[in-house]
Amino acid sequence: MGPLKGLKIVEMAGLGPGPFCSMMLGDMGADVIRIDRPNPSPLEGDASNDINRRSRRSVSLNLKTDEGREAALKLIGEADALIEGYRPGVMERLGLGPDACLERNPKLVYGRMTGWGQDGPLAHSAGHDINYLAITGALHAIGPKEKPVPPLNIAADFGGGGMMLLVGILAAIHEAGSSGQGQVVDAGMSDCVPLLLGSVYTRMAANAWEDERETNMLDGGAYFYGTYECADGKWISLGSIEPQFHALLLETLGLTDDPLFHRQLEKDSWPAARDKLVEVFKTKTRDEWDEVMGGTDICYGPVLSLKEAPAHPHNKARDAFIEINGHMQGAPAPRFSRTAQDFPKPPPNPGEHNDEALSDWGFSEDEIASLKDAGAL
Repeated sequence: MGPLKGLKIVEMAGLGPGPFCSMMLGDMGADVIRIDRPNPSPLEGDASNDINRRSRRSVSLNLKTDEGREAALKLIGEADALIEGYRPGVMERLGLGPDACLERNPKLVYGRMTGWGQDGPLAHSAGHDINYLAITGALHAIGPKEKPVPPLNIAADFGGGGMMLLVGILAAIHEAGSSGQGQVVDAGMSDCVPLLLGSVYTRMAANAWEDERETNMLDGGAYFYGTYECADGKWISLGSIEPQFHALLLETLGLTDDPLFHRQLEKDSWPAARDKLVEVFKTKTRDEWDEVMGGTDICYGPVLSLKEAPAHPHNKARDAFIEINGHMQGAPAPRFSRTAQDFPKPPPNPGEHNDEALSDWGFSEDEIASLKDAGAL
C-alpha cells in the first residue's frame, strides 16, 4: 500500500541519508531491495535496531564475485531507481557505475548520495554532517555567541541529503516516464544545505540579518523566540513573533504595561526584555507553564526529552510515534488521504529475504541455487 506502490528500488548497503531515503520510499509503498554485504561493517550495528532500515527487504550478495555482480545488475535491470552512498568511483570499480547500469536499464534513475558531490576539490575527502554545515555557513549561524553548536546530524545528513535525494529521485522517475531515459541524480549534502538557508539569505538580502550568532530574530537573539528555564530545571520554548501572538504572551504573563516590551522589533531592547523573562519563567515549573500557555496562540511548546515526546497528547492523537520491535520511532510521514501507507515492516537482517526477493524480481530457482553454489548469495 501507499502512493509509490509498484515502484521498484535497489539500495546499496550504506549508512545515514541513503538508507533514510530508502526508508521513506519503502514507507510510501515502493518495493525496496537492499543489497547487503556478506559481512556487514561493525559500523552498521545491529540491523534489527536500525530504524532507517525498515520497510524493505534484504538480499546479501558478494559483489567481489562475478556471479554476485551479475545478480546485482539483473536486479538493477528491473528497478526504477538505484540508491548508493559510496565515495565517488567505488561503484565504478565494482563494475556497477552509471554507464554499466544504464546500459542494462536505460530508464534507470541512478541516485548518488555523497557529502561533497561527485566532483570538486573535496569530492574524495571524508566528511560528516558538521563539516558540510561548516563550509556552507550554516554551522556559523547556529548556537550561542560563544561557539557554533552542531544541530545533531539532522540538517545536512537527512534534511540536506536524504530528503533532497528523495526529491531528486522522484523528479527523475517522473521525467523518465515521458522521455524513456534515465539519468544520474548527484545529491551532495554540501550542495543541498544552502537551499535550506533560503529564509536566512532572504533576511540578509533585506539587511535584516547580522552574520553573528544570537543577534537575530531566529537564532536566539530575540527574547520572544527562544527557550527559557523553569523552576524545575526543565525548559519551555517561545515563538511569539507576530504582533498578536506577542501581545497575548504579554497579557498572559501580566507584562502588557511593562515598557521593556513595547519595542518588540528593536534589537537594543532585547537583552533587558530577555533578562526579565528569565526571571518570570523561573517562577513556575514547566508543567505549570504548560497549563497556562499550552494550546494558546502564544506559539509555545514545552521542551520535551526524546523519551517524553511520544507521550505528548498531540503526538499521541496524531500517532506521530510508533513502536516496532520494542523500539520507539517516528511514524511514516507525510500522510495520504486515499493511498495510506501500511504499518512499516521491521528492519531486516542482512540476507533475510534472499530467496523470496530474488524470486519476486524474476530469478528462477536454478539461478538462485547457482548463486548459492558460487558463494555469491
